[in-house]
Amino acid sequence: MANLNKVFLIGNLTRDPELRYTPNGTAVANLGLAVNRRFKDSSGELKEEVCFLTVTVWDKQAEACCQYLQKGRPIFVEGVLQSRFWETGDGQKRSAIDVRAERVQFLGNYGPKEKEKEAAEKAGDVHTAEVVQPTNEAIKPEDIAWEG
Repeated sequence: MANLNKVFLIGNLTRDPELRYTPNGTAVANLGLAVNRRFKDSSGELKEEVCFLTVTVWDKQAEACCQYLQKGRPIFVEGVLQSRFWETGDGQKRSAIDVRAERVQFLGNYGPKEKEKEAAEKAGDVHTAEVVQPTNEAIKPEDIAWEG
């Protein structure tokens, strides 16, 4: 029997991306994603439920996500489900299913994180405001090889 593990999600970020690096220098980012589902219940009433997911993004895509995305921004994620297992400090076994992103596409407008830009402008720091703007060295979404 054939197996298939593939997910396609469109949702909004529930928090700013968190970037870290593995000991060998590989970038990895965790994204909190909320995906809404609307449906009618048995009485015909329109309902909405939200599914909260953790999405893990690797390499240049992780760096680009942290550079351009912030809480509330919509994204499209193509990836696979991945299981995690661990044991708590008091010996209880835990598990979670996350999404490992193979491709992240930004939806809507993108640019430098608005809060960084606003903070620089509010402080009157023209130099900081210029630094926050994308430069030739900045990672741009079109520079990323989205396919594995």
